[in-house]
Amino acid sequence: MSHPPPSPVEEHLGYRFSNRSLFEEALRHSSFVNEAAAGGLRDNERLEFLGDAVLNLVVGHILLRRFPEHREGDLSRMRAGLVNETRLAGLARRLDLGLHIQLGRGEGQTGGQDKSSILAGALEALIAAVFLDSGFDAARAIIETLFEPIVQPLQHGGELADFKSQLQELVQTRHGSMPHYAVIHEEGPDHDKTFQVELHILEIATQGSGKSKKAAEQDAARRALDLLRQKPSR
Repeated sequence: MSHPPPSPVEEHLGYRFSNRSLFEEALRHSSFVNEAAAGGLRDNERLEFLGDAVLNLVVGHILLRRFPEHREGDLSRMRAGLVNETRLAGLARRLDLGLHIQLGRGEGQTGGQDKSSILAGALEALIAAVFLDSGFDAARAIIETLFEPIVQPLQHGGELADFKSQLQELVQTRHGSMPHYAVIHEEGPDHDKTFQVELHILEIATQGSGKSKKAAEQDAARRALDLLRQKPSR
């Protein structure tokens, strides 16, 4: 019995699914199921739920192993910066997932194939599909391959998160808006100043502080990201 050739997504992952239905489910958005004439199709939201758990476990283990000197709070912040919607969507774009996600007509016509929320969810669902198809070790190997280029620079003092860039990408994708930053307070001598910055975006206002304007803006952007990610995508 001959097997179909691997799909482009499988080639990017370096993984071949035994259970094709899992693979197809992982790339089936709810908008497609809602518009499908045939009943019995399942969207990828259940797989997305499981993939989120597998992803957090593996990334947490990677960080625990790579950074034995870091405290729990630092590790939690690092993991949050690695598995957020913007980061996952970027990885999904590298795999060209948007070209292969099954979307409803309306979602497809409004650019759903490049929406960060849809791409991130599909990547999580795909990880869960691998986990169910071949077990934890197979899913872990794929996650480690995807995240190695991101984690590696951190061991040499690299920065994990550019929160301003993440915020700008998120709000442009969802709303087409741009954040506005303003310094509202400075204190301390010239050689040791602390800046406080206020950020306005959509209906959200946050404040951040730091030893430079850039650091304060990053702090404000991080707080805004936390709030925006609690809101559902539209």
